Amino acid sequence: MQDRLHILEDLNMLYIRQMALSLEDTELQRKLDHEIRMREGACKLLAACSQREQALEATKSLLVCNSRILSYMGELQRRKEAQVLGKTGRRPSDSVPPPERTPCRGRVCISDLRIPLMWKDTEYFKNKGDLHRWAVFLLLQLGEQIQDTEMVLVDRTLTDISFQNNVLFAEAGPDFELRLELYGACVEEEGALAGAPKRLATKLSSSLGRSSGKRVRASLDSAGGSGNSPILLPTPTVGGPRFHLLAHTTLTLAAVQDGFRTHDLTLASHEENPTWLPLYGSVCCRLAAQPLCMTQPTASGTLRVQQAGELRNGTLVHGVLKGTNLFCYWRSEDADTGQEPLFTIAINKETRVRAGELEQASEWPFTLSISNQYGDDAVTNTLQVESREALQNWMEALWQLFFDMSQWKHCCDEVMKIETPAPRKPLQALAKQGSLYHEMVLSEPVASGGPSEGLLLQNNAISAEIRALLLAYYSDR
Repeated sequence: MQDRLHILEDLNMLYIRQMALSLEDTELQRKLDHEIRMREGACKLLAACSQREQALEATKSLLVCNSRILSYMGELQRRKEAQVLGKTGRRPSDSVPPPERTPCRGRVCISDLRIPLMWKDTEYFKNKGDLHRWAVFLLLQLGEQIQDTEMVLVDRTLTDISFQNNVLFAEAGPDFELRLELYGACVEEEGALAGAPKRLATKLSSSLGRSSGKRVRASLDSAGGSGNSPILLPTPTVGGPRFHLLAHTTLTLAAVQDGFRTHDLTLASHEENPTWLPLYGSVCCRLAAQPLCMTQPTASGTLRVQQAGELRNGTLVHGVLKGTNLFCYWRSEDADTGQEPLFTIAINKETRVRAGELEQASEWPFTLSISNQYGDDAVTNTLQVESREALQNWMEALWQLFFDMSQWKHCCDEVMKIETPAPRKPLQALAKQGSLYHEMVLSEPVASGGPSEGLLLQNNAISAEIRALLLAYYSDR
């Protein structure tokens, strides 16, 4: 999967834009153009920065952009094929008739993402061995939609990888497949490099004696503060870090539950691999789904009560079919202002609906009967409508609701709570991800006055143009 970082290097971007323009889908074209611009900005950022956390973020952005471009290109190709098949009057498979109904769309949200780690006893409990560190993030794909989480630094002091993001996919069908890919880049080179002056100073101090050792250690600390330490190696090449696919899994409608669940991960690395991270082999998360039929009204109109509990026959009400209920109000304004309904008729998978017509002359000759079974008792509510067209509209809405229930299954039992994701603040998050060099060397007072750039350039090394590109990339998500 690492090849995504370089697979588009030689592509003709002008050809991609022309292919998008040849289709009548300006929104997808806009998304593709946006990712192409952001990919160019990520390449500029990667070439300009020398701080490891900035290089990691730029490389991550490049990987995400490439993934989105590939996804959008695939969607454009599928739409082009559909257009060609439509013009020739052929279907992809003439033996399979098109479905009569299409289930409603919905929103899918994954949150509380945690991936447990499995360290060796000597590493976690006894704190022995080299301190390895990884930068990891999740890439999530549902159809052509691709989202990513924040980047997290992981070492043996953590028992699990925890992502704070709520990732929302606004367009999903009941047959969705949500693919999770965990990517990681080992940053142990930086750790070894950052710890080198400390370890060498300690070793020299103990070998040369107390007085001589103190002078050597002071000179090393002073050299580290001035940026002239011969121990520090040159800045890493512009190529930047490399993210590797560590594990992946695919979640479907069966994994949706209004609670915390554990799912199996397929590991893509092994212990002999230098990029190996000791994953336990599972991911914990909350996967929720909200079909539109559960959150938006699917039918509404004026009804006349014929039989509905204690309500007087002939009463006119305003009916609203929403979710698993038919709400009946005095007036349509009551539904808009959130007033309590006069009465509610439950609609579920066991509900029976029947259309009828009164034998005697009436201004409201058509009837809609809705029957529910409560234990041994059957309760039937009968409503009248004024025209055959109105009756057909109500029946069509009810049959579509039953079909949506059959496709979305347990997601239609009740409305699952989905929280709107908080705005991302990657620039502030990056500032908190100090490198091992900053944590172990630059955090200490330097006698020579003023911190050293050492391996890393300061933030002002990033040009205003690249900062604007990076800011636009995240604010537009």
